[in-house]
Amino acid sequence: MPDDPPAAYDELLDRYERIVNVGNARGLLSWDQQVMMPEGGTPARSKQLSTLSSLSHDLLTDDRVGELLDDLEDADLTVEQAGAVREIRREYRRETRVPRDLVERISEAASEALPVWESARAEDDWDAFAPALEDLIELKREYAAHIDPDRDPYAVLFEDYEPYLGLETAERILGQLAAELPPLIDDIRESDVDLPRPFAGEFDPATQEDLARDVLDALGYDWERGRLDTSTHPFSMGTQFDARVTTRFSPDDPLDSLYSTIHEFGHARYTLGLPQDQYGTPLGQPRDMTVHESQSRLWENHVGRSRAFWAHFLPALVDRFPDLAGVDVDDLYAAANRVDPDNVIRVEADELTYHMHIVLRFEIERDLIAGNLAVEDVPQVWNDKMAEYLGVRPETDSEGALQDIHWSHGNFGYFPTYSMGSVLSAQLYAAADEAIDDLDEHLAAGEFEPLGDWLTTQVHRHGSRMTTDDLVKSATGESYAADHFLAYVTEKYGELYDL
Repeated sequence: MPDDPPAAYDELLDRYERIVNVGNARGLLSWDQQVMMPEGGTPARSKQLSTLSSLSHDLLTDDRVGELLDDLEDADLTVEQAGAVREIRREYRRETRVPRDLVERISEAASEALPVWESARAEDDWDAFAPALEDLIELKREYAAHIDPDRDPYAVLFEDYEPYLGLETAERILGQLAAELPPLIDDIRESDVDLPRPFAGEFDPATQEDLARDVLDALGYDWERGRLDTSTHPFSMGTQFDARVTTRFSPDDPLDSLYSTIHEFGHARYTLGLPQDQYGTPLGQPRDMTVHESQSRLWENHVGRSRAFWAHFLPALVDRFPDLAGVDVDDLYAAANRVDPDNVIRVEADELTYHMHIVLRFEIERDLIAGNLAVEDVPQVWNDKMAEYLGVRPETDSEGALQDIHWSHGNFGYFPTYSMGSVLSAQLYAAADEAIDDLDEHLAAGEFEPLGDWLTTQVHRHGSRMTTDDLVKSATGESYAADHFLAYVTEKYGELYDL
């Protein structure tokens, strides 16, 4: 093992840190556009984001980066150094195949599409958004063709979000969920059990924000390196020094904003757990979206929807909403896990039907990229699939094909990682439960550090050193699979609904 890294390695990382800094600056401008920017700011912001995208492209595709990667091809590197070089080489190979002007056009089109989507969603006007979506689809097809013209373009796009498990794995996992969850959902529909609905009336958004801050305090969110804001679609972004979350508030159910907040906390907790001394290198970057979504879904579902969580958090809820003083822990646990196949909104969906929302989106965007579905037909196909998979039809396009922000960003291939991350969250939580004595008791006592520390040790501190499946094997001792998730939901909902 070498005592000191080769000079080429040091120079490569110096160059890569500049790329990371440009990307993080772009992320902050994107955050501002979604959270604070005045409505009239889009024309300038789209140019700013486009310029940063092209600058990042130029830095990454510089001939010197290729020369350094060649110099390191057979170099004597540590495992960590080899992992960093592998990641930079993967990015370099993809990026060098894409023309700079296309990078600029995609960035500018996505920035301009965001306010169009926001307005179309508010006005329930799919036709207003359709031209922007058509433009992004064409641009992303062109992008995929440059990277590899001989492969399925959707598979190429998917690898922007999950480069190592592959589309075949995504199709297998989604196929398992689509086959095994509907019978469980049908059994729940037919069950005589009617879980409590403790929330009635209106709940003040300002008080809900106070409640969201309470839960972030309880979970250990580092306010010196984060902040909470509102946005049309909840999201998290940032670095290990500044990881921000947003949420939104529903006036008739405080659980909606609560679970959106916990979900985004999971993302931020991962980001804040990345090694600070590796900032600007792949070793300080997260391991793509399957792992990222596993962290958000783990905190949202395995922690936030647990009986132990509510045993701890009930007093804070009642303190903010005194009218709920008669509600007990079992009522809240049941309400948090109530299955509602009639719900049409993904971010408000229960833990089971959620995945049918993902399957629907996956099938639609795959057909859009393949050219097998016209943009103008999306709302009809969306509603038909919703009726087929969940037995309900959205009343408006705002509740249907316009509800998600992802297509306005041009993020085709992202949606499968939500379900893939959910599957991984169960696998990780099972391993944590095995490793941490009395985990439920810790959670019920408001002691979230043991779980957070375990996740940091097993997942966060590794950054992108390992490929996805190697990271999963390292953390759990098993290859990535859906077994733990399916066993978990079968047991949990079987108990709740007396199946």
